[in-house]
Formats: sequence, structure tokens, C-alpha cells
Amino acid sequence: MSGGHTGARDAARKTGSTASGTTRRGAVAAALMLGMALAALDGTVVSTAVPQIVGELGDFALFSWLFSGYLLAATVTIPVYGKLADTFGRKPVLITGIVVFLAGSLLCAAAWSMTSLIAFRVVQGLGGGALQGTVQTIAADLYPLDQRPRIQAKLSTVWAVSAVAGPVIGGLLTAYTDWRWIFLINLPVGALALWLVARHLREPSRTGAGTGGARARGSRPRLDWPGALAVFVTGSLLLTALVQGGTAWPWLSAPSLTLLACSAAGVAATVLIERRATEPVLPGWVWRRRTIAAVNLAMGALGLLMVAPTVFLPTYAQSVLGLGPIAAGFVLSVMTLSWPVSAAYANRLYTRIGFRNTAITGIGAALLIVLAFPLLLPYPGRAWQPALVMLLLGAALGIFQLPLIVGVQSTVPWAERGTATASVLFCRQVGQSVGAALFGALANSVLASRVGGGSGDKGGDLDSVARSLADGRPGAVEHLRQAVDTAVDYVFLGAAGAAALALLVLVLLAPRKFPVLTDAHDG
Repeated sequence: MSGGHTGARDAARKTGSTASGTTRRGAVAAALMLGMALAALDGTVVSTAVPQIVGELGDFALFSWLFSGYLLAATVTIPVYGKLADTFGRKPVLITGIVVFLAGSLLCAAAWSMTSLIAFRVVQGLGGGALQGTVQTIAADLYPLDQRPRIQAKLSTVWAVSAVAGPVIGGLLTAYTDWRWIFLINLPVGALALWLVARHLREPSRTGAGTGGARARGSRPRLDWPGALAVFVTGSLLLTALVQGGTAWPWLSAPSLTLLACSAAGVAATVLIERRATEPVLPGWVWRRRTIAAVNLAMGALGLLMVAPTVFLPTYAQSVLGLGPIAAGFVLSVMTLSWPVSAAYANRLYTRIGFRNTAITGIGAALLIVLAFPLLLPYPGRAWQPALVMLLLGAALGIFQLPLIVGVQSTVPWAERGTATASVLFCRQVGQSVGAALFGALANSVLASRVGGGSGDKGGDLDSVARSLADGRPGAVEHLRQAVDTAVDYVFLGAAGAAALALLVLVLLAPRKFPVLTDAHDG
């Protein structure tokens, strides 16, 4: 491990990095942070404006698609943009992503109905997919192995600040201006990022790209459009089934079964198309190479785990602890404060014990911390208790995720780094969608068994119980509060299972030492 680190360090400390040419790293790093801020602030800012948006545009039954539409478009395009970045370079892909995101923002501000706003949010998501993967790839291009935790910590800090500042910014804009400004505010931020990237990012001339970087000089790059379309359609079908199942329609209903069947057929068709493609969007090596396959599976398990705190903890804080929405958000946000701090120091661990063992340490600690939530926290408890759990969880996950991302990026040449990074992020996003569906069904099942129709609502699902608690219906509050507490406990037990799965994957599948390239910048 140390030999690989030394080679990467020495090669990358020549005037910046070989992959960045004459790039001004500080200016480009600022652009990456601004680009990441666009994606990070999006959900938190928009969520605060939902009442005003629904009040003006109507169609309350459709408002969840403001988030689902963006998520679907951003997730399914991540692998496509990863391949494009390897084929045509990072700079044109990132510029295209920013332009598309800003165009979607401008269109959202001009929306005249809920349907049009959802359609324009999908356009935003098409740009957001490019931002997520390409920013991470450029960060690896710019910095040598021993310095990557610094830029990764900065990018994580953007998410941390966004988690806290997003609701505040959204609340101020909707309170003192108009909800359309939550989209217009993206324009100056994105324009500055666009200018910095266009002016300061320089990429090397390359003789080849794609699998193995073996294309001859002057040959025209081939793009696997059938594969890109297959990935997009299959991903859209699967994520729609996961996002809407159990919410818009029952899991065993005709729409859910049809979407899942079509998703399975789409997966089979995608595999056949990609096997025949010269430059596939999802090349087989992302699963044939032991390191990348193990990290993909571990990051998918991380996506599962993250559903418990991000989706269910705010409901627990409001329904069980009796906190307001803002205070409940801060209970969760402390996790984003410790995450970048631990990530910044992760290199001190992985340079000594390796990427695999560092990640095992992080996920092992996360397993114990997640288990502490259902097993140790008292009922109803104090707000500082789950906040402390989240603080510790963020620290543990910081030293789990970062070594895996940096490790994978360091095992592939420049011409494969975009694809490898995209595969990792895509698996995490899919895992989160699967987790939302599984844990949502689990929580609703527990509530139904304990509440049934006794709450006065139509059923015992989490949303209806939370509304009953918010209404403060006499004689039912304590019973419902205990039911929510039990349901969230089961969800955290499920999250512990996801952590155990990630731990097993790393122990059984990941190599003891990642095959780090001696010069991972050039490839």
C-alpha cells in the first residue's frame, strides 16, 4: 500500500497534477464546491416551499413528484455521465450539467402548473446527475492520493452546510419574496461555477479513452446510445416502482407488479446490449473487478442504512420527542457536522492500515452506533440523546465512505475513473431508493399491527399517525407516540442489518490491499 501511495504522491506533485495540466486547483475546487452546493441545496430549499407552491399551483396529490422526478432523473443519468466524462472529458460534461441544471431552474421559476413544474424538475435532475458524478471525478483528477481527503472533506462540508442552511434560505425566500426565487437563486451560483470551470479547468490531451484507454489517436469516440437509453429506461422503471410502491398504490397491485416485471426485462435487455457494445455505458469490468464490485455492494448497503436517519429520524423527533420541524432538522443535521471532520482525517488511517481496514473500522463502529438507537435510547428520551447518536454515526460513516470512494478512484486509470466513480454513486442511490421502499413498508407494517384503524384515520401508516399526533387528538397521543417509537426502532434494526451486510461484503469480498496504480492520474 505504501509503495502505491508514494508513487501517486510523487507523480502528482508536479505543478498541480498531470491530469489537470495548467489547472488552477484552488479556483476549480471552488467551482466544484459551488456545483455541489447546487445539488445539495436543491432538496432542502424546495421542501420548505411546498405549502406555497401547492397553494398557488394546486394538485397537492402530485407534489411528491417534485422530489421523485428530480431523484429519478439524477440517479439514472449518473452512469451515463460517468461514461461521457471518460469518453469526451470531464470539462464538457460538467459544463453541460451546470447549463442544463440552470435551464431547469429557470423553467421551474416560470412554471404555470404543478405538472409543468414537475416536468421542469426532471430537467433539473438531468443536470444534477452530471453534477454529482463529475464533481467527484474531477476532485480525484486534481489531487494526489494523500491530498484527496481534503477536497472530499470540503465537498462533504458543502452537504453539511446545505443541510442546515437550506431550510433557512428556503424559509426566508418564501416568507419575504416568492417561492419562484428558490429556483432563481441557483442562477448566480451556477453562473459563477460555470465561469470558474470554463476559465480555469484544463484537461490533458489524450490518445485514448474508454475501457483500457486503447482508442487510437485521431479516432472518433463511440458512444453507446442504445446502452445509455436502456440504462435510463430500466432505471426509471425500477426507481418509479420503488418510490411509488406502497404510496401511490399497494405493493401487490397491478401497477407495482407491472413496473417490477418491466424493470426485470429492462435489466436483461441492458445486459445483452452492453455485452455487444464496443464502449458500453456500464462495462462489465465494474462488476468483474473484485475491488470495484465489493465497493459497489458496500455503497448500496450504505444507501439502505442512510434511509433510517434521513427519512425516519425527523418523524421520530417530531412525533415521539415533540420537537418542531426546525429542531427536528437540527437533530439530524449534527450527523453532517461530524461526517466531513472524520473524512478529513481518514487518510491518517488508510495510509497505515489500508482502505479496506479503514472502511471496516468505520462500518463496524456504525453498526454498533445504529444498534444503540433501538436498544439503548429510553422512551421518550431527550433530544440530545438521538443527536449524540447522529453525531457519532456521522463520524463513523465519514471513515467508511471516503476510503472506499478514494480507493476505487485510485485503482483505475484516468480513462476509467468517471465510470468507476459513477458506478459507486449509482449503487448508493439505488440502495437508498430500495431502503426507502423496504423500511417504509416495515414501519407501516409495525404501525398497522399496533394501531390499525384505532387512530381515527383510514389506516395505521406512518403519515396518518404523524398527522394524528400533530392534531393532538385526545386519548390517542401517548398510544400513537409509543407506536411510532416502536416502528422507528424496527427501522433502525433494519439499518443495522444493512451495516452488517456492508461489513460482510468488505470482509469477504474486498481485497486486503486495493490495487492502487503507481500513477493513478495519467492512466
